[in-house]
Amino acid sequence: MATPIRYTITSNDPASHVFEVTVTVDKPAADGQVFSLPAWIPGSYMIREFGKNIVQLKGESGGRKVAVKKLDKHTWQAAPCAGALTLSYQVYAWDLSVRTAHLDQTHGFFNGTSVFLAAHGFEGGQHVVDIRRPEGEAFKRWRVATAMPELKAKRYGFGTYVARDYDELIDHPVEIGDFALASFKAHGTAHDVVITGRVPNLDMARLCDDLKKICEAQIAFFEPKTRRAPMQRYVFMTLAVGDGYGGLEHRASTALICSRADLPVKGKPEQTDGYRTYLGLCSHEYFHTWNVKRIKPAVFAPYDLRQENYTSLLWLFEGFTSYYDDLFLVRTGVIDTDNYLKLLSKTVTGVLRGAGRKKQSVAESSFDAWVKYYRQDENAANAIVSYYTKGSLVALGLDLTIRSQTRGRRSLDDVMRGLWQRYGREFYEGGAQGVPEDGILSLMEELGGADLKRFFERCIRGTEDVPLAELLPAFGVSYDEALPKDAKPWLGARVTKDGGDAKLATVYDGGPAMQAGLSAGDRLVALDGLRVPAAGVDGLLARYRLNDTVRVHAFRRDELMEFSVKLKADAAPQVKLAALGKPAAVVRQRESWLKM
Repeated sequence: MATPIRYTITSNDPASHVFEVTVTVDKPAADGQVFSLPAWIPGSYMIREFGKNIVQLKGESGGRKVAVKKLDKHTWQAAPCAGALTLSYQVYAWDLSVRTAHLDQTHGFFNGTSVFLAAHGFEGGQHVVDIRRPEGEAFKRWRVATAMPELKAKRYGFGTYVARDYDELIDHPVEIGDFALASFKAHGTAHDVVITGRVPNLDMARLCDDLKKICEAQIAFFEPKTRRAPMQRYVFMTLAVGDGYGGLEHRASTALICSRADLPVKGKPEQTDGYRTYLGLCSHEYFHTWNVKRIKPAVFAPYDLRQENYTSLLWLFEGFTSYYDDLFLVRTGVIDTDNYLKLLSKTVTGVLRGAGRKKQSVAESSFDAWVKYYRQDENAANAIVSYYTKGSLVALGLDLTIRSQTRGRRSLDDVMRGLWQRYGREFYEGGAQGVPEDGILSLMEELGGADLKRFFERCIRGTEDVPLAELLPAFGVSYDEALPKDAKPWLGARVTKDGGDAKLATVYDGGPAMQAGLSAGDRLVALDGLRVPAAGVDGLLARYRLNDTVRVHAFRRDELMEFSVKLKADAAPQVKLAALGKPAAVVRQRESWLKM
């Protein structure tokens, strides 16, 4: 058996935000061992250049220095050596996100893509990591949270962990610190809940109870007979901060960031909007355990982490996941039907808000994620559509279309279970293959038993809106799309605070600001001679009526300019969905869709 690639990771001074890392190869390549760090992390489709955070790097073999040459932005080659080769390097970790690494006196977090150099030629073999506690009394209470299997470490303890290959190594993020911890079982599989950060009166019991319902429902969804989860243990890692939101999926865990105010409070049973949003995020990342971590586009099987991996199917892998996340909240009773329809109304309204939906299809948005969705600029709302949000409406439209055409005999649930059985269930057990790029329509028609060509051409490959007004009433949901009755004067721009200025962050297509000549980046100075506060213009606009013309002064760069703006009502419709009480047939249709 080949000897494993061995790593150590620790920090001599967490306040410096630097991880100390070593990687050892016992039998390096005879012509000089090559190492590289990924350029991106699966689940976040943008080249992030993790190699930029390596501060120092040196080689050593048998007590002697080994020269190391940098080949490109994330690749190094060591000079040939006779014995075991060790590279020692420092990684700067000061990105408070779920994508990279962060370290200070309060905690440490890292994804393997940010800290573990891959030894070329050895990626398919075993990898062992020794996670070491920082020295000092201040870190005596620190523990380790990760779904990576323990080798000699005890559960939650420092020591050695093992991954069967490099792909698994980088798919187990690690949290170290003094965190809150609780566990529950979902259909027999252990699930850990880790909360880092100060959260007074955290109701961990309620959180575990709600997560258990969601996890058990999703396990049973994909494996209705066996109720078997696809992992041995799962870990929810959450960093609670003053203001934050985000998540990233992994094969047996998820890394999350949320506002501490979103977490449940002991003695306060009411469900806040923030807590509902947090549960939706947990549901979303957990669903990814099946959809994208095991059911993958063909181009992700395997990933090429050196460069962009283009697929036009992110509307399926992110959009469908965005549909099922809140759907599982209502199916499990974590939220009721009315609250689910409020969430859905908000999503529909948000999609209709952007003019970009008429210019870019969700298939194009998926393909362009690397250069557009993850690199949004001031014109994004006018130029692109989200494969998350419109993708979730595509999933809803497909679900209702399949149910209608098959008279309730099949649904999108059958499509997802079929994809799981064909492409996901055996993915890590030697059956690694991905969903074919060009065969998705025929595949979904076969699994769903419906004719979906027209829907695909119009709403997925084309830019038409999903016809929810036509589909929803048959399922006991009314669709009301109208302008607000109390329409207020609207500038036609999104205004943000930038220091002491009110800055136009986005100027919407066809809105009053664009028609008057204002541009994104302009800094508002005065409206009809009154200073515009940094907090925005809403207070000033409240004194005007529709169709009033106002004089606006703004700085563009260092030039003061004047504009004449005719105020209009916001043209984006507000959508309201509501449950119908009758007839009984449509109520039954709604229940068959929204109930387990």
